[in-house]
Amino acid sequence: MTLTEPARETPAAGAPSTPSAPQAQQFISWVTLAMMTTASVANLRPSPSMALYGLAAVFLYLVPAVVFLLPTALVSAELASGWTGGVYRWVSEGLSKPLGFLAVWCQFAMTIAYYPSLLAYVASTFAYVIDPRLADNGLYIAVVIVVIYWAGVFVSSRGTKAVAGLAGMGLVIGTLIPGVVLVVLGLVFLAQGNPSAAPMDSGHFLPPWTGLASLVLIVGNFLSYAGMEMNGVHVASLREPGKQFPRSVFAATGLVLLIFILPALAISWVMPGEDLSLTAGVMQAFQGFFDHFGVGWLTKVVGVLLVAAALGGMLTWLAGPAKGLLMVSRQEGYLPPVLQKLNRRGVPRNIMVAQGGLTTLIALLYAFIPDVSSAYWIFSVITTQIYLVVYLLMFAAVVRLRRTQPDRPRGFRVPAVRLVAGVGFVASVAAMCIGFVPPEQFGGGPLWRYLLTVGGGLLVLGLLAPLAFLKFRKPHWVAPEHRA
Repeated sequence: MTLTEPARETPAAGAPSTPSAPQAQQFISWVTLAMMTTASVANLRPSPSMALYGLAAVFLYLVPAVVFLLPTALVSAELASGWTGGVYRWVSEGLSKPLGFLAVWCQFAMTIAYYPSLLAYVASTFAYVIDPRLADNGLYIAVVIVVIYWAGVFVSSRGTKAVAGLAGMGLVIGTLIPGVVLVVLGLVFLAQGNPSAAPMDSGHFLPPWTGLASLVLIVGNFLSYAGMEMNGVHVASLREPGKQFPRSVFAATGLVLLIFILPALAISWVMPGEDLSLTAGVMQAFQGFFDHFGVGWLTKVVGVLLVAAALGGMLTWLAGPAKGLLMVSRQEGYLPPVLQKLNRRGVPRNIMVAQGGLTTLIALLYAFIPDVSSAYWIFSVITTQIYLVVYLLMFAAVVRLRRTQPDRPRGFRVPAVRLVAGVGFVASVAAMCIGFVPPEQFGGGPLWRYLLTVGGGLLVLGLLAPLAFLKFRKPHWVAPEHRA
């Protein structure tokens, strides 16, 4: 999942400006763009939640791909090819500046719930390197989340550029290689005549219907597909955007589905659903396969690779959403001056520290919620709910901009934009509604507690906080360099 766009380099203050010769535009192929999109979206972390469904995981990945992934990619391509500046500019021009702030705030606020769920996965994975019994220990999970998050803040605040390169390598080593190994081991396991833990016949292609609770885990797939909008900025680098971008989107969608579906199926072949942990499911599968083939020691090696990938990914964009919010706030005065301060390396450390305080409080809940998988799922749902607000605004903005600015040059135009955006909008609303239904796998706790946690997280982090900043903003909050 990609959260932020890279900022353009600008000359340092006071540096002499020198004329530069015009350079020829650098084009990329649609195949390259498809691979870039695949790399930014696909990962192994959501595989355990879909492995619970066995063969039905194929259906549950395909549905949100058609009704959410494709509309998001197509709509973002039109917006990015007509307006620079990301989601704030798109929503501000299409709807209003306050709604533009809401969109960029939600891109930032979702990380407050996202980091605990990401680092819970890291903690459970690392447990298989030291002691697998820790994977379900809430206190251990909480301590790891707090320690790693603040270590990440320290590293990011120092502006360490070398981390980004190491993280990029880690994403390949810790995602693609383990994914391929997992699927190959699964195929060999079945080829040896071992029975699959989950039924693989055609009668199980659709999930069993026991009410909305039987489909709730599909909501996690919307978060898995999030980030496609960021790749729309590259549409201008294609020679024939109208033809090549849809081609790259469909190719990337196919690759993303393979990377998501095949590992989920491999996990379901070796791990019964009732024994599967949503945080440690990937490692459970590797442990099962490696023990079966007599190379159990490799579990620790894979655990290190997966942890390195997750931590590297976190470090590359830890300060990204905060920087995006900061730039908008300095221009429009949405945040008080204390939160707009940068350290001497240009990092918004104050915002990151405030964010870290909330992240720490959320992380401590793992110590008090008996079931680690339940806590992981709840925070994943809150993350998805907040991020879906961004997409609702984006789908509405593209339709209105087509009406209010029909003649503005666009490198790509969505065919049947009302239909495509409408499908994405309705799917996002449906996902938000379904997210308030507790999954049948976690039916032990009281309903009111689940609704209060998920609804409260969405209401406070996604709506009340930005409304408060908008209501109490002051003219002097605008940074001096942006005042009229």
